[in-house]
Amino acid sequence: MYDAACLSEPETLQRAVGELTVSVRRRDAATLLDGLRQVGCLKARFPRALVPGWIDVVTLNTSGGIAGGDRLDSAFDVRTGARASIAAQAAERFYRALPGSAPALVRTRIGVASGAAAEWLPQETILFDRCALDRRLEVDLADDAWFLGVESLVFGRAAMGEVVEQARLRDLIQVRRGGRLLWHDAVRLEGEVAVILQRKAVADGARAVATLVHVARDAETALEAVRAVLPSEAGASAWNGMLIARILADGSAALRASVTAVLRVLRGERPLPRVWTC
Repeated sequence: MYDAACLSEPETLQRAVGELTVSVRRRDAATLLDGLRQVGCLKARFPRALVPGWIDVVTLNTSGGIAGGDRLDSAFDVRTGARASIAAQAAERFYRALPGSAPALVRTRIGVASGAAAEWLPQETILFDRCALDRRLEVDLADDAWFLGVESLVFGRAAMGEVVEQARLRDLIQVRRGGRLLWHDAVRLEGEVAVILQRKAVADGARAVATLVHVARDAETALEAVRAVLPSEAGASAWNGMLIARILADGSAALRASVTAVLRVLRGERPLPRVWTC
């Protein structure tokens, strides 16, 4: 009799593996691609730049989503004086992991040299019930580098009636400036995530959360303008050349609206990457 057990051992199932390495450099007033390595399911595309002096990098995961045991490694090198905006083609989905399987491992490293500027603008990370994720973003900045990054987590698509009851999540963001640790933000959720998110000190019932990091010499000057566009379920602080904002929302649509408002404040007149408006 069929007992609904998994007929395949998790360690023998095919796993997605991707490696992506991109480097860009400055030549005169332009930023150009200097190096590109693509392995497995990770790819990069370079649409026509929307703003002179900047290069747009769009990442793609051709595996169609991430499951337990997958491994994705990306590295971006923005060299002296270059300017790069890195965005993902679409929201990334982390699907249910089989019992006993290893978590999906996602590693991203961004290096920003002297006088350079980089943006890390992936779209939302959508988590499915019983997913398992171990993700790390490491940013190394020169003393005078400029950086703007955002990471968004959505716990199930509310419009689809999805609820993330159980999950394993480890999410780490580290930012260094001049070799010194500037920001260390570690999130660990394991077990009954739906219950944990109800706690006031965690998410107070919100099902979507975003963390925005801005590092620049004048980062503090933007604090009041950022606070002016944030909803009541959000907060922002700035110190030591860094601005941090944390945003809570009931779903991905409300979260994106708040994130977009903050990005417009910090990015000035530059338009958002095209993939954000598709």
